[in-house]
Order: sequence, then structure tokens, then C-alpha cells
Amino acid sequence: MAVTRYKLAEQTLIRLHEAGLLPHFVLIGSWAVYYYSYYFNNRAYLPSIRTRDMDLLVPVPPPRVSNPIDVPDILAGLGFVTGFRGEQGYMILQHSELMIEFLVPERGRGLSKPFDLPAFGVNAQPLRYLDMLLEDTVVVHVRSLALRLPHPARFALHKLIVAGRRRSKAKMEKDRNEARKVLAALKSSGKWRSVVDCLRSLPPKWRRVIAGQADMADLKEITALVEKEEGVEK
Repeated sequence: MAVTRYKLAEQTLIRLHEAGLLPHFVLIGSWAVYYYSYYFNNRAYLPSIRTRDMDLLVPVPPPRVSNPIDVPDILAGLGFVTGFRGEQGYMILQHSELMIEFLVPERGRGLSKPFDLPAFGVNAQPLRYLDMLLEDTVVVHVRSLALRLPHPARFALHKLIVAGRRRSKAKMEKDRNEARKVLAALKSSGKWRSVVDCLRSLPPKWRRVIAGQADMADLKEITALVEKEEGVEK
């Protein structure tokens, strides 16, 4: 089953690439953790995928597309069907092996309804804190694909922020584990400075949330950095 999931994920990305849409999306969530293996290029970093969820982040305002392309239509050939989640009607593209959701950063007072993306034939769910994932991205090359991911440092710290807002202990621990895995890879590959730089760019309130989660995730170095930065500000 897992092999089928990996294959379907790549076929999905290939369809988006062939339609010229892949540069407009940033892959986040657990699938980003998987594809960071191409960024670190390290055999010690071998993440596995246990989730069906594939999250595609779209900037706001959305990119201009001269010729609108219906994403549900181009993925229907792979067996995806269109569904909707919740009373708000957030669109989901569903397959027995994979479920695709579209996300946008939530700003201001927020929205109580989906954010329409007519150029792609879908709608997206607005969520807080996603802007930080768009501020610095990397491109990894997966065979013929150029795939955009958040910078790993931003991804890991974002996971700790989200973990601090979780009500579900299982989801909280999942976020911490993904953050721990990526932070360990950054450290072992000599890229720890990017974590420091990202941390300094965040508001003090966010850094305090990260510090709390870092304690529980046994990431003492992150906590020490936050405390040092807070001391400088005082």
C-alpha cells in the first residue's frame, strides 16, 4: 500500500507539472518531510509516509494564471474525486491512497468560508501562521520535477508553533516528531544557522510558543536560543 501511495503522489505532482501549475504551489505537511530527503541528500534522513494527506499551499494574492486550469479535472484520470469537508465546504480531492487539500494564509480577522481559487478550479482553507512558510522556500529536484517546499528551518519551527495550539495530543506529538526530525537533519548537515536566523525573524509571542514546545520535545538548543533573544529584547 505504501509503495502505491508514493507512486501516486509522484504521479499527482507530474500531472501538475505537465499542466504548468507546480511552480504555483508549495508542498507542506508530512509530504514535505518526505521530500526533504532530496534537500538533505543524506542516507541517514529516511522519512516514511503514514498519512494520506497532501497539503498544497497557495500564496495570497494568488498567482496570475493566463489560462485557468481545472485541477480536479486533470487529476480525475488518476482516480481522484471531488469532495467537501465541513459545513463551510472546503474542497478535498480524494483517492483511496491520497487526499489533497489546498491552503492559503489567513490574515486579519480571517474568513469563515473557503477562499476561492478560480484559476485552479478549487477552493482553499485559510489557516494562521502559513505566511512564514512562504517567506523562504527551497526547490528540490525529483527526477523531472522542480518541487517547491518551505525552507526546512521555517517548516520545523512552524510545526512547533502549530503543536502549541493543538487540542489533540496525538496530533501535537506528530507535529513535534516532524519538527524534531527536520531540526536534527539541519543540525547534522551543518545548516543549524538557518534555524537561528529564522527564529530571530519571528515575533516574540511565537518564539515563546516555540520555547514551550522545545522543552517538551527535548530541543534544548532551541529553548536556549529563544531565551537569549528574549533577554536581548528586554
